[in-house]
Amino acid sequence: MDHDPIIAAVRNWVETLVVGLNLCPFAKRELVKNRVRFCVSDAIDEEHLLVDLENELALLKQDDAIETSLLIHPDVLQDFFDFNQFLTRAETRLRQLKLKGVFQIASFHPDYQFGGTELDDTENYTNKSPYPVLHLIREASLDQAIANYPDADLIPERNIELLEDLGREKMRALLRGCFQH
Repeated sequence: MDHDPIIAAVRNWVETLVVGLNLCPFAKRELVKNRVRFCVSDAIDEEHLLVDLENELALLKQDDAIETSLLIHPDVLQDFFDFNQFLTRAETRLRQLKLKGVFQIASFHPDYQFGGTELDDTENYTNKSPYPVLHLIREASLDQAIANYPDADLIPERNIELLEDLGREKMRALLRGCFQH
């Protein structure tokens, strides 16, 4: 399977939405420094995805040149409910590997939906991505970035306000546009 178009769509999403809209003010620096790894999993079931997750965590643990990794899994967990349920298993695996507190997992999905929202509510676009993604983050780096960023706790609120100002149609178009580069 050719991973290039999948990686291109996710990279475009990071460049256009995550960095371009400044949804994560910490992402641009690592992207520019080429310290973001884009990895596609060929997993077709949860068990294989857990193995790929373990392997990606092991790579991050031994290679400090990689700041963060986006584990893209286009062929498993397409249903958001299943994806959301899987996150508990991923967190359990993180604890089993004694990596809780070393890494954390952020989640992104084409059908991401926060609790208490409707599927197409604009605020969900803060976590909507072209494909399901497990974002593996070095916790110490994140803590340092947050400590050096004024009002970091206001980022989610600012993001929701920005996306609501842009509107649902603009967000849909931006996300669809990630596949066209």
